[in-house]
Amino acid sequence: MRSDAIKKGLDRAPHRSLLKALGYIDAELERPLIGVVNSFNEIVPGHMHLREITEAVKAGVRLAGGTPVEFPVIAVCDGIAMGHSGMRYSLASRELIADSIETMAQAHMFDGLVLVTACDKIVPGMLMAAARLDIPAIVVSGGPMLAGNFQGRAVAFSNIFEGVGAVRAGRMSEQDLAVMEEVTCPGCGSCAGMFTANSMNCLTEALGMALPGNGTIPAVSAARRRLAKLTGMQAVELVRQDLRPSQILTAQAFANGLALDMALGCSTNTVLHLPAIAHEAGVEIDLDLINRVSEKTPNLCKLNPMGEHFMQDLDQAGGVMAVLSELAKGGLLHLEARTVSGRTLGQQLVGRQVLRPEVIRPLSQPYSPQGGIAVLRGNLAPQGAVVKKAGVAPEMLRHSGPARVFNSEEEAIAALQAGRVQKGDVVIIRYEGPKGGPGMREMLAPTATVAGMGLDKDVALITDGRFSGATRGASIGHVSPEAAEGGPIALLQEGDIVEIDIPACRLDVRLSEEELARRRAAWQPPRPRVDKGYLARYARLVTSASSGAVLRRE
Repeated sequence: MRSDAIKKGLDRAPHRSLLKALGYIDAELERPLIGVVNSFNEIVPGHMHLREITEAVKAGVRLAGGTPVEFPVIAVCDGIAMGHSGMRYSLASRELIADSIETMAQAHMFDGLVLVTACDKIVPGMLMAAARLDIPAIVVSGGPMLAGNFQGRAVAFSNIFEGVGAVRAGRMSEQDLAVMEEVTCPGCGSCAGMFTANSMNCLTEALGMALPGNGTIPAVSAARRRLAKLTGMQAVELVRQDLRPSQILTAQAFANGLALDMALGCSTNTVLHLPAIAHEAGVEIDLDLINRVSEKTPNLCKLNPMGEHFMQDLDQAGGVMAVLSELAKGGLLHLEARTVSGRTLGQQLVGRQVLRPEVIRPLSQPYSPQGGIAVLRGNLAPQGAVVKKAGVAPEMLRHSGPARVFNSEEEAIAALQAGRVQKGDVVIIRYEGPKGGPGMREMLAPTATVAGMGLDKDVALITDGRFSGATRGASIGHVSPEAAEGGPIALLQEGDIVEIDIPACRLDVRLSEEELARRRAAWQPPRPRVDKGYLARYARLVTSASSGAVLRRE
């Protein structure tokens, strides 16, 4: 076993003495040592219950004859970090998570890992670490939050942001918003819609790195605790079989993940995270592949914020495996792909079926014959931009309008709240990319304000930053190259006509190449917003959003 490096032989007597200081006995040290990575803290609702989930994992490890060894990792709440400078740390935390897990696993020679996660950047950070380390590893999430109930209708986190916009537009009272605030997030778990956290936890099933149910079983359910025990047990089995992430996270697995992404209408943030995980696994995912998968994969689900269903509905409908079983009927999956269950994906899908067809539509009646995400290119985004097209109103799939240019999220929000944005405008929010932000802030406030004001069918938003998984409307993010690197978005001026054609995957500005070249020659890069600490180092090393915003290896 790998852990023999710290516990076997005469020369390891000092190491064993330290392990025995922890209370371990010889019988425990003879077993596989399974690192259990607990991302619990007391600030993230999706992580507040992970002590309990982790204890269930550890029980499963012991049941299977392993010895669990728990250690912590950080987690940022994107919702609480939203709308202020703290959001700059969210995407950047993904690299810290991967690095810290690598550090702990290598320093202490664990035989395998169980990665206990829940929210946005923690899931991909953990998967990046698993791919990088390539020791037996398995993921279990804390599960999604239940939907809240406001005036007889189900609500989730995006609705409260839209409520703020509705109050400012006079469409909702402050008293009603105060009531909504009390009921929107009823307890533990990752927020109840198909936002980034739940998107990534569902995709982890399709990638083969988690047991069935990981993405959808509610956080409060006893079934979630049972899944955690089974995950702990399976971690020991993975070590015995020496089944590693490199055998699971293959090109076929990522194709399966992208297919599920399109069918579910996942967060656009998946287009950052899947390439980053693939990068660690030595698999190439480019934006053109994402469009190719989208072109042939139908959108079968519309979950909040795009529709009226929530994660608990998807679970009741049969969960991720039911969606995959529907895609398999169309030959849209690589069924031979291996999974942490020890079975192939095809074997896992035997007997799985859709239990609520109003939640998971059949292939014959999709919401759209193409997937929920599109990559746009054009003279405004030569290296690509990303839109959650399943959340775009039909009348906004093609749109042209004058650019309203803002150099930060705060400037754009102030203009929206002051009523300075009109129907037909295209709001440009730049210098918010991975390098320019720095940290590529997730922006739910501008999109939710537009939706809350009832302008989501009239106003488009375009940014070199990114939008929340809770975003809906014509919100186009990840514009690359970003403004801080002199991309065309840096050259836009007030009133330039921006042309959006989502069906044709185009994003252009009505300017000649000569005019763009003239403006480029006059452009000066801005001073860095952050010049010390982790974010300054991150800005120096981070690559484009089009490559997953990974860090340069040199």
